[in-house]
Amino acid sequence: MDLRFDTSLINGYKNAAQIARILTEDWLARNMYCPICGEMSIRKAEPNAPVKDYVCEHCQSQYELKSKKEYSDRYITKVNDGVYRTMINRITSLDNPSFFFMHYDNYEVNNLIIVPKCFFVPDVIEKRKPLADNAQRAGWEGCNILLKQIPEFAKIPIIKNKEVIDSKDVCKEYNRVYSLQTQSFESRGWLFDVLSCVERLDSTFTLKQMYNFAEELKIKHPTNHNIEAKIRQQLQFLRDKGFLEFTSRGNYRKVGI
Repeated sequence: MDLRFDTSLINGYKNAAQIARILTEDWLARNMYCPICGEMSIRKAEPNAPVKDYVCEHCQSQYELKSKKEYSDRYITKVNDGVYRTMINRITSLDNPSFFFMHYDNYEVNNLIIVPKCFFVPDVIEKRKPLADNAQRAGWEGCNILLKQIPEFAKIPIIKNKEVIDSKDVCKEYNRVYSLQTQSFESRGWLFDVLSCVERLDSTFTLKQMYNFAEELKIKHPTNHNIEAKIRQQLQFLRDKGFLEFTSRGNYRKVGI
């Protein structure tokens, strides 16, 4: 995997945003494999496809790329994106893309992660203020992706500080994390919210500590009248998937979270 951009593509270009888009999109198309099935390459999607930049020909998985000129391997900031309503419509379907997030500097990729699609819920999408009435696109509402809201273990490294992770290890970890994909968007929301609570606790915790989040979860899920049972259900799911262990009655330990 060659980390350098092909700078011959930008001869004659002056706009910084356009230059960044050309270089990063070309790099990913030439260098990236499918982290889901391991196919050796992915292709660029058809022009103007909503919230979809790349497709794997083998498994038909969809991907979106977001890049930033930055050296750090810490992905904790907001990432600007396009139309808010378009993004919400895409991520609230089960056909939404997974996201690559790239950091680059000096015409070279230094960090790249992928976040599986099952971690994209409305809580990680922030609506930006509409453009002013005197703007060319008055009233247009963009959005930000709040990476800090996504669990750290879901940010799977592909390149870290210019070190390329073995593709087999990336695929293995992706599929471990992607095993949390659910069959409905409602289930995805519940799992995400319970995971967010689990992340705020120590490596070992109790069911009683989880119940302390009941009022917070009730605000997010006002139509559910048995919050504690739903918490237990999600903890059971996480245990079945190998992300939690029951150490004794009402006591849990995190595994790979």
